[in-house]
Amino acid sequence: MELHLHRLDYTQVGVTSQKTMRLLPALGKKSTQKVAIADHDGVVTCFGMKKGEAVPVFKTLPGAKVARMDLGGAEGTPQEKIFVCSGSQVRGFTKKGKQFLTFEANLTESINALHVSGADLFVCASYIYNHYCDCKDQDYFLSGDKINDITCVSSEKLPHLIPVLACQDRVLRVLQGSELSYDIEVPGPPSVLELFNKDGGEEVLYGTTDGKIGLVQIGDCDAATKWEIGNEKRKGGILCIDTYDIIGDGVNDILVGRDDGTVEVYGFDSSREPTLRFEHVLTESVTSIQGGCVGKESYDEVLTATYTGWVTGLTSEPQRAEAVQGDEVRLSKETQSKIEALSAELEQLQVKVLQGREQYQQSSQSSTAVSAVPVFSINDKFTLCQDDASYSLTLEVPTAIDNLLLQSDVPIDLLDVDKNSAVVSFSECDSQQPNGNFLLATYRCQANTTRLELKVRSIEGQYGTLQAYITPRLQPKTCQVRQYQIKPLSLHQRTHSIDPDRPMNQLSLVGQFSFAEIHSWVVFCLPEVPEKTPAGESVTFYFHNTFLGTQIEATYCKGEGTFKSDNISTISILRDVLSKEATKKKINLNISYDINDDSVSHTLRMIHPKLEYQLLLAKKVQLIDALKELQVHEGNADFLIPEYRSILDESANLLEEYKKQPAHLDRLYGMITDLLIDKFKFKGKNVRTKVSSMLQILDHYDLNSLLDFFSEP
Repeated sequence: MELHLHRLDYTQVGVTSQKTMRLLPALGKKSTQKVAIADHDGVVTCFGMKKGEAVPVFKTLPGAKVARMDLGGAEGTPQEKIFVCSGSQVRGFTKKGKQFLTFEANLTESINALHVSGADLFVCASYIYNHYCDCKDQDYFLSGDKINDITCVSSEKLPHLIPVLACQDRVLRVLQGSELSYDIEVPGPPSVLELFNKDGGEEVLYGTTDGKIGLVQIGDCDAATKWEIGNEKRKGGILCIDTYDIIGDGVNDILVGRDDGTVEVYGFDSSREPTLRFEHVLTESVTSIQGGCVGKESYDEVLTATYTGWVTGLTSEPQRAEAVQGDEVRLSKETQSKIEALSAELEQLQVKVLQGREQYQQSSQSSTAVSAVPVFSINDKFTLCQDDASYSLTLEVPTAIDNLLLQSDVPIDLLDVDKNSAVVSFSECDSQQPNGNFLLATYRCQANTTRLELKVRSIEGQYGTLQAYITPRLQPKTCQVRQYQIKPLSLHQRTHSIDPDRPMNQLSLVGQFSFAEIHSWVVFCLPEVPEKTPAGESVTFYFHNTFLGTQIEATYCKGEGTFKSDNISTISILRDVLSKEATKKKINLNISYDINDDSVSHTLRMIHPKLEYQLLLAKKVQLIDALKELQVHEGNADFLIPEYRSILDESANLLEEYKKQPAHLDRLYGMITDLLIDKFKFKGKNVRTKVSSMLQILDHYDLNSLLDFFSEP
């Protein structure tokens, strides 16, 4: 069944956080619903639609930034009480706007996730989970990694409410009281949770920061994964999920909002598998999504709130326009009056802008006036993409971006992004100078660009800082700086388990260091490690390299640490960085290592398919110009062998792929060179003189010749 939805913009509030908009329950079966939304100014707004206009029900005074919103009420009654959290405080409002609750949770950190069920209040702040009943403390839990969201499962089969936490370390933690009952491994860091059935049930939907969606059935002692949807098209991360029967087939559909502005509706086929039925792209990240009836009675719609506070409906109401002779369109009276009202409002705004500019010009020339720097918020995300082993940097600003300057003190490659229409220019850098730059790039944005997406790829072993200077189109000119750490093993990602049968090298550390100190060194070296020191006496983390597929096992405790990897270069980087960090703290380390020679040939075999593919791609790209010249000269390409004809046919795709992967071949050559140097470095030999011989073998690449070269003493 095809789904046709039409976009309608309702109103705009301030900048919003994730899950800060809710639809209040409808009074009648087909009547319209009121919308409650909260923003970073601390204002809670409730409005309804009347004759196409947003009519406010209530609006609170500004205050601290609102991080989450949920609806609640006594069991068996409509869930129409509005709960919001700001800092460590939870406030409750009736549907008329009367504040009936102010609850101070007395947490040291701000609440970032909230769930209300009857008299039970569940709040999470970074690593801490608290459960209150009638505002009295009930349960407490300290998580091993940051908590991104919370929901609670209840059904007749379960003895009590079961809280489920979405944690950054790719795990859903299921609690019983103050204890961990069990955890569920998911394919990415979960960012949002939603009950599949709002009336209760054991099924929970999750969305991940890398764009995957799944459904798990929560039991008393264990859970079962029902299905998962991957992210082959590399869309944005999931920020919000809701369930609502928008298609009208009697089965709840899944509504999804992503951080790249994509809104999706998934329906279910006869085999109960989710299929994409509708997709719409907004220009900014979708922070909240709800299904219901807002604009007009009897017409369902998908309601979204975006980062800059736009409340937009995708309605099933047909947008009629009667075409008459020529290209003229006869508009309804309602539409005409709406256009006239908008035109009048636009004229008023233009007058206000002119007046404001005149006032600014006068005050800027005054000797007593003080210039205030305009404050603007930035929504930024720096994440490692598993598919292409690159970092995605997303920057979003409420006003249009004028330009962006990227500065890096470590070598990184900038990769092409299809969605990015900004003009990039590079400045010359002198990396030999102390504190010199390896990259200085300026992006000049087109008009009204509020969101920018960039991709960079780092080199393992080279670590430092990437800085982004964001300048919006504001007067007076102002700029904000954001810093992102490029870690020594930046292309590694946390995983739940590793392959124990691979040939592993081992690095062992012994010294007078505390558990917190060695944990801080691991945080410095590897991404996705929680900054907070884990509970307990020792900890083990597993990682895999997104570029090569090699792995790391890190186990450490007070005074001792063991690091295992099937890549000798990884062990070499860890040894250099850890000893450097220990020297800074004046800690004497006893370092020992156990090198497995089989691991070198194993790593070369893992590099082999990538290297072979890149060499073949480079060879094909080199032939394209010559083949095109032959084609022009001969008039057609029929005389060419099938292999060359296919190169001509696919020339556009080949060139695009080659362009998207700059320095890919050089990167692989660099890894093989490092492997050679590191293998013999652990044996106390310097083989830099052998590098030129190895590069000659790579120019006429053959895996067996390379393996023989590495096995030479």
